Amino acid sequence: IYYVMTWLCHRTCVHCYEDRFRPYYGGDLERVVAESRANFAAIIGSLPDSMCFARRDGSTGRGRVILAGGEILLEPVRESVLYPGLAALRRKYGADVQLIVQTTGDLLTPRIVDELLAHGVELISVSGVDAFHAGLEEESARLRLMEKLRALFAAHGLDEVPHDPVHVQQGKPYFHFFGATPDQWIGKIWPRGRSWQNSLSTATIEDNFCARWSGGTGFLDYGREGAEVSIDPVGNVYPCCPKTLAPVGSLLNEKLETILARLRGNPVYEAIHAGQPQRMGLEHGWSEETFRAKSRVRTAAGGDYANLCVGCDAFHREVL
Repeated sequence: IYYVMTWLCHRTCVHCYEDRFRPYYGGDLERVVAESRANFAAIIGSLPDSMCFARRDGSTGRGRVILAGGEILLEPVRESVLYPGLAALRRKYGADVQLIVQTTGDLLTPRIVDELLAHGVELISVSGVDAFHAGLEEESARLRLMEKLRALFAAHGLDEVPHDPVHVQQGKPYFHFFGATPDQWIGKIWPRGRSWQNSLSTATIEDNFCARWSGGTGFLDYGREGAEVSIDPVGNVYPCCPKTLAPVGSLLNEKLETILARLRGNPVYEAIHAGQPQRMGLEHGWSEETFRAKSRVRTAAGGDYANLCVGCDAFHREVL
């Protein structure tokens, strides 16, 4: 489960997939923080009773809950949303879940690392190591940040692991780095938010984000390895991290399993589940050729662009 707990961020990155991730001030800040505070308990209450899942080899694994923003370590949400949210998840699942906190990394301090570990966080995921983040445009700056954080983590007993390690030792804290770099799965940039407004996506029609990590593939297979959904601060559920144009349900109204069970057998969501979004409109008169044609647009900079995410958006607008 990838749970975005807040829209609040301390950055306005040009490549961000969600333009609501930004700084807020005055009444807007109070509103955004209050929204997160008001919803997190109900959202966690609507999550599955168990996060254990069946691996493909027949063994049982612990599911993951990734808590992120925006920047979830900003003080207005760290103390009143993240920490009580972590406590609620630990009460609900005990040791049968891996709790992960995702952060850009530049707000981490010894005290915050201590607090995260005290709340049962097993993996600190530093996501801001790329040239799109202000102050990190040069490789030397990124290396300095990573070495600074490595020293901080080492002092707290955290070991470094590659992004998305398959197996880690239960109860042992870890950290890793990633970012929007060419070697990462988001290197071509999702056609979403400010990245789309700034014409930064280099993906083509052959780059199927739906079939990649954090895409929609397998999202209906709850209880099985590989299933993942994304949740926003108001409880909306999406089959992928980039987010479909409309959510598939709300955790303020229904349990997550209820939402997913309702989608099973629906050709639209079965196509997303299969990682073949170009097939989502077959029963609505959209052939794969039509879907691919609808996936072609002009960018804000006036260039030609084609990606299946664009076709998914068009199908949501015109049919769903």
